Amino acid sequence: MSTTTINLIDSFQEFKDFKNIDRPTVISVLEEVFRSMLRKKYGTDENCDVIVNPDNGDLEIWRTRKVMEDGFSEDDDLEIELAEVSKLDSTLEVGDDYIEQITLESFGRRAILAARQTLVSKVLELEKDEIFKKYKDRVGEIVTGEVYQVWKKETLVLDDEGNELLMPKTEQIPADYFKKGDSVRAVISKVEMINANPKIIISRTAPEFLQRLFEQEVPEIFDGLITVKKIVREPGERAKVAVESYDDRIDPVGACVGMKGSRIHGIVRELKNENIDVINFTNNVSLYITRALSPAKITSIKLDDETKHASVYLKPDQVSLAIGRGGHNIKLAGKLTGYEIDVYREAGEESDEDVDLEEFSDEIDSWIIDELKAIGCDTAKSVLALTVEDLVKRTDLEEETIKEVVQILKSEFE
Repeated sequence: MSTTTINLIDSFQEFKDFKNIDRPTVISVLEEVFRSMLRKKYGTDENCDVIVNPDNGDLEIWRTRKVMEDGFSEDDDLEIELAEVSKLDSTLEVGDDYIEQITLESFGRRAILAARQTLVSKVLELEKDEIFKKYKDRVGEIVTGEVYQVWKKETLVLDDEGNELLMPKTEQIPADYFKKGDSVRAVISKVEMINANPKIIISRTAPEFLQRLFEQEVPEIFDGLITVKKIVREPGERAKVAVESYDDRIDPVGACVGMKGSRIHGIVRELKNENIDVINFTNNVSLYITRALSPAKITSIKLDDETKHASVYLKPDQVSLAIGRGGHNIKLAGKLTGYEIDVYREAGEESDEDVDLEEFSDEIDSWIIDELKAIGCDTAKSVLALTVEDLVKRTDLEEETIKEVVQILKSEFE
């Protein structure tokens, strides 16, 4: 057997191992390739049988021609004359079928190489279609993959079957840092075909990612007892999640947070310490806005339903909490409720802007904040009112640490 033929048989062996493609498809692709070779060689393939055995990569081609009287054959591709056939098989008579096996070698080296080429490209095409179909139906699902390559603008991730997934920088949380070999979880956000290649985009910043994480951590959401009404996010900074329960016995917020925060803790870790506020959904707009602005406590609220505008009045020490660091809190509350929110200090009380220490939890360790609260300092200004020496004396903190804290707090007011 020539090496070319063996090559082709080898390529069957490869095909039967192909992932994602089912047997019948592989057989029909192979059959079609050989039928086109037969058509090129004999002008027709209608009197040929192609038998493919995908289990061992065997292939047989049989060609049948009708035996005609000498001088009566009109089509040598479908008929054979008695004089010619008697040299090959003396038992045959006019009207019988002459069946012969066609060897691969008889097609010639070039035809075989071309067939292999066609085979490879057909299968690759099928594979791409399969990947596209598989992922098209999975948009919105969480996928776990391994980081294969990190570029400036995107990261290439491979799923467990080695399919390529792309995570653009814009779909990564600012604090995400990946290196080759890292395991990464993300949500499938977009699947498209570009120049016959499937392009699968995954995201860690999409609200759906947070929703799926909640479904994984909170059985009541997975079972449909609690519904996530809406999620808004500033990835890596803050998120607000409105939840509702259809069963009065279930407290939706408590179920999402878990005992001592056990359920939400894993999600916060996965999202690089994104602050997650879980609030009870309600159709009462002013109550919804009040809840959305937590942790700030609101004194009163005026709504204009026509323009979707809310004026919120708070005590001076609550204003900075309502706005939040970098304005994230008020921005997200607006997105969550669909109202534009303006914050006002209550009349009659003038006070300088101050910021609750809790708002610095992403820059200052929580044990340091607890240490400062223990001596009665729970806002930035109350800490800045004391000297560094005083703070060192009154707390168990190192002077170095205190200087860093003071620097962070000061920069907030500059």
